[in-house]
Amino acid sequence: MHIPDGYLGPATCAALYAGASPFWYVALRRVRRSVHTRLVPLISLLAAFSFVVMMFNIPLPGGTTGHAVGVGLSASVVGPWASVLAISMALVIQAIFFGDGGVTALGANCFNMAVVGSLVAWAVYRLISGGASLSSPRRAVAAGAAGYVAVNAAAFVTALEFGAQPLLYRDASGAPLYCPYAWDVAIPAMMLGHLLVAGIAEFAFSAGVVGFLQRTDPGMLKDAAGLRPAGVLEVQTRSRTLRPLWLVLGLMMLLTPIGILASGTAWGEWAASDFADPAARQQIAAASLGHAPPAGAPHGLAKLSTIWTAPWAGYAPTFLQSPEIGYVLSAMFGVGLVVLLALTVGGLVRVRRHQAAMKAVDA
Repeated sequence: MHIPDGYLGPATCAALYAGASPFWYVALRRVRRSVHTRLVPLISLLAAFSFVVMMFNIPLPGGTTGHAVGVGLSASVVGPWASVLAISMALVIQAIFFGDGGVTALGANCFNMAVVGSLVAWAVYRLISGGASLSSPRRAVAAGAAGYVAVNAAAFVTALEFGAQPLLYRDASGAPLYCPYAWDVAIPAMMLGHLLVAGIAEFAFSAGVVGFLQRTDPGMLKDAAGLRPAGVLEVQTRSRTLRPLWLVLGLMMLLTPIGILASGTAWGEWAASDFADPAARQQIAAASLGHAPPAGAPHGLAKLSTIWTAPWAGYAPTFLQSPEIGYVLSAMFGVGLVVLLALTVGGLVRVRRHQAAMKAVDA
């Protein structure tokens, strides 16, 4: 679901950056109003969970792969706006440092997974959980359903963006310049795997971690459940209650090499060179309902695909020969960067809030 550089035209990329920006702005304002000493570490933890869970690739029908996103968990714990920030931060680090998703398509990926995913997940969670107690199994089921629906909603929006490109951008001969497959291929190719496999993985992950929180610290679920008055949040630091989740995250990082066992490339994430490789062409056609790809990479795709080279592309540091060790080190490095980014954003939010309070006092 991570759209690489080259699959969306420049105007589409710009439009989706513009589309995501108001949600980032509102999310920052909402978090600034409710920020407290526990929220920032929690956002960083959820962003780290999202980063790591997206490294676990799962085989999908058609020979492609997919993954959970963690959006059901984040929306069920901190609500939609903090979730928008958490998922966006994970996607930023993935794109810049690991080439998982393009820098030109970062706005699109954040719009699809962070914005659409978070808002849909929160709506589904609140609808199903209703007024159930924090310890009710209904809340774990609601979180799982939220993740399932949200991941599929994000996949559907992604498929719409892919499929629109051949209609919007063609060269003089009529050949697509970017993604070569229209909606009749993109939608079923994307949705089949997410409805049948990736969505179920998201359900299990979200429901499992929320169920874990219900046993260890149900108070974490109060904010998204609407059980605290708006703007009234805890102000004391309870970092020790996050320790079990950090331990779970650490275990997941050690297990990330499982994610490279799945063969195949996610639909719509092929490299430009794959269009000229006979074996890769067969895989592309098989994953695209039997529709063969163009003879060579679309011109615009090939041009934009080289716009950014990630330092640790594919979670594979070049100085290591072992892909398994490289994957684990990438997970650790990535989590560190995600946490650093989250703490930096949280620090800036607190500074802005303090400055606004001082201005109010002076006035």
